[in-house]
Amino acid sequence: MNSDGINDAPKMSWWNRLAHPGQFLIWTRPLVWPLVALTAALFAIGLWFAFFNSPADYQMGDTVRIMYVHVPTAWLSQFVYGTMAVSALGTLVWRHPMADVSMKAAAPLGAVFTALALFTGSMWGRPTWGTFWEWDGRMTSTLILLFLYLGLVALWRAFDDQLRAARVIAIFTLVGAVNVPIIKFSVDWWSTLHQPASVFTAEGPKMPGSLLTPLFVMFFAFTFLFITLQLVSMHTEVRRRRVMTLERKLARGDAA
Repeated sequence: MNSDGINDAPKMSWWNRLAHPGQFLIWTRPLVWPLVALTAALFAIGLWFAFFNSPADYQMGDTVRIMYVHVPTAWLSQFVYGTMAVSALGTLVWRHPMADVSMKAAAPLGAVFTALALFTGSMWGRPTWGTFWEWDGRMTSTLILLFLYLGLVALWRAFDDQLRAARVIAIFTLVGAVNVPIIKFSVDWWSTLHQPASVFTAEGPKMPGSLLTPLFVMFFAFTFLFITLQLVSMHTEVRRRRVMTLERKLARGDAA
């Protein structure tokens, strides 16, 4: 502070402020309820389109409606792992204090979305392909992804020191990230039951708008569901670590 009473210290960037758990809570707490409302509205619109305002497929009939849950959850199974991989880099490279919190919060959510993708895919596969399961490239690599998520969740619980756990788990997360492009390109590399991309292609979507509209709405609904749950989980983890820090301080005080 200079003689005029003005603080000469450089202002903290938003990135540095976001690195502080207290600032993160302050900045993101007001976002939770608007995100809840937006997510609920998107699900209401998407489900209405999916069940009442979209036609049955000429080949699959009404079973095509499983697509409105299967495709978004399959997308999120990979997107959440990508989020964890970026968070792992934040932990190892930039040592961002909130990166490991994000990584830990995302793992169980990713496991749930992956399990939903596998379950709905099996339910869709039985009437469409005549089988609940086939050991093709995409199904097998997605199952491996589920095991990766469950393994990372178990690793977090195996460590008492969460800072040490974060560095170890970040390495495992980045190693496991090689499975994501395998899932994505498995239909191009190997002969599988899954059809090639029909939504995001160089020629544009290959499905009619009557099916594409509810699919996109449900896609955004599930994506905002993840964002909402991720924020709430990160808030919970920050508070849990604060409680653990206080408990350790009290324990040291009693011991002294």
